[in-house]
Order: sequence, then structure tokens, then C-alpha cells
Amino acid sequence: MKVLIVDDSALIRQLLTAALSSDPEIDVVGAAPDPLVARTMIKELNPDVLTLDIEMPNMDGISFLEKIMRLRPMPVVMVSTLTQKGANITMQALEMGAVDFVPKPTLDIKHALEEIKIDLIAKVKTAATARVVARNRPVEGAVPKRLTPGPGFNSTDIIVAIGSSTGGVEALKEVITILPPDSPPVLITQHMPPRFTGSFAARLDSLSAVTVTEAKDNVRIFPGHVYIAPGDYHLTLHRSGGHYYTKINHDPPVSGHRPSVDVLFNSVAEHAGHNAIGVILTGMGKDGAVGLKKMLEVGAQTIGQDESTSLVYGMPKAAKLMGAVQAEVGIGQVAAEILNRCKQR
Repeated sequence: MKVLIVDDSALIRQLLTAALSSDPEIDVVGAAPDPLVARTMIKELNPDVLTLDIEMPNMDGISFLEKIMRLRPMPVVMVSTLTQKGANITMQALEMGAVDFVPKPTLDIKHALEEIKIDLIAKVKTAATARVVARNRPVEGAVPKRLTPGPGFNSTDIIVAIGSSTGGVEALKEVITILPPDSPPVLITQHMPPRFTGSFAARLDSLSAVTVTEAKDNVRIFPGHVYIAPGDYHLTLHRSGGHYYTKINHDPPVSGHRPSVDVLFNSVAEHAGHNAIGVILTGMGKDGAVGLKKMLEVGAQTIGQDESTSLVYGMPKAAKLMGAVQAEVGIGQVAAEILNRCKQR
């Protein structure tokens, strides 16, 4: 696959080129110092994937990403600094259509890039398989049309657990922002490093009728609330008496991930049983498939995102092939499917 690097730092361009070129399946066809040069190189070289810095001269990465997704959609992996400002902008980029991001080191750059090389290569390869579509510029101040549950809706005692990875930021936004304020409580594991989950939760909270927070340890769970696993910590569900509580832990990675979707789903199967709804969304790999199957086996209802709307149809496909998915729907129907199943219960 052909990759074009866009970064204003000559050192970063050199190191990214060396890291990616170490994989025989990746051909770094060029490296541009800014978006204006990159625009010409994209036309000439027709790369499969773009790695894109955020802060650059002449045009910032977000503005360039918006133009790319509107005029020439292609897989983009953002290279973002591990700062709070970098996290906020990265969330914006993922909502706009970037497939994924990698942290951009600021200290001991050469050594740090060597440490993230495997992750960088994996994300670029995943991006090359992503279904990227044209995005129109979002309407400023637009409010999502929220669902109304209707007669027979009852969220009492129901727990919703959602797992997602690559493409999950935009997918979760489509689900959570249209939920009504009396929705059942939702626990989410989205593969994401520290610093970014708090920014993601705050962003979703600002757009939603439900309250969205980064999960903390031993917090009682309430309807109308969404709890997102903090980066580098597993999120689990526990029950004490008649109430549910969140738990977080720093146990070893499961299915190669911390937080792990399997860990969340297994805990929901154990403590909520048939009173749960499990949802698996877009993502690379198979994390969550085993846990979703366990949820189904104890009587929970299960939903998977379909192939046509998944940015990366990996996790939902693995769960479907395992027989863990009762209903497969497009991302635009996931929230309604959750509420309908609350009525059925």
C-alpha cells in the first residue's frame, strides 16, 4: 500500500518514513511539509493512506482533513500530540472522518517513535481497509433529532453495554446523541489511550440529552447516564443489593486491549444477565466477540453494527461469525433498536 506523510517537522517525516518503510507491505511514496505541498502530491502519487499532523504552517491539519473528506475522501491517520489540546482536536478529527490516530512524541522523539512503531504500522494497515465516504461540512449549531421511546418503554433494571474500536468515535456519537434522557444506563468500552477518553466523554456530553462521563471506580449507575471506560483501565459492572455500580481496574490487557470489550461484556453477563443489551460496533480485530456470546448465552439481547456502515467491519464480523449477534443493523438504527428492545422487556 502507498502512504503519504504530511508533517512540518523534517525529523518527524524522516522517522515516520523509516518506521513505516520497515514493513514490506508499506511503500512510503512521499513526505510533505505542509497541506499545500501535500495536495499536489496526493494528485500525483494517489496514496492509499495519509498520515496527517495537526499543527502546520499555511493550513492546519483539521482544515485540510475537512477538505479531503469533502472533495477526495481517503483514509487518514492523525499524528497527534499527547496533550489535552491535542486530545480535543483529535476527537474533532475522528468525528470528521479520520480513521485513527497515533500519539506524536515531544521528548526523545526517536526512541519514542520506535516504541509506537508496531502500533503505527497496524493502524496504517487498518486504515487502508476502512470504508471512507465523503463528508459534507457539518451545519453549525445543528441539534441531533432525538428519539422518543413511546408507550411501553421501560428502562428499569436494564443495562446497555457497548464495545467499539476503530471508527467508534463517530459511531458512538451517532448512537448516544439521539438517546432520550430517560434511556437505560450505558457502559462503553472504546479502545482509546489515557487523556483522550475524558475529552471524548466531555464532547459527547455536550451534544447529548443523556449525561456522559468518564467512568470512575465504585460509582452507582443511573438511567440517563453513559459511562466510558477510562484509557488504560478496564471497565466492569458490579451489583450490590438492588443497585449496579461501575468498577475500574488496571488488570493485564485482555484480547490485546486495556480497556477490553470482552472484560466489560463478561462482567455484564455475570451481574446483569438477561436484563442486559449488548452492542458491538465498528473496530479492527475480535475484542468483544467472546463476551457478547457469553451475554447471549445468559439471556441478554445482542446487536451488531452491519458491514455497510462499519468503518472497519472486524469486531462486529467476528461476533456475528461466532453466533453472538441476534440483530445486525446500520449505525443509524442502533439507538432505536436498543429502545425497542427495552419495550420488549
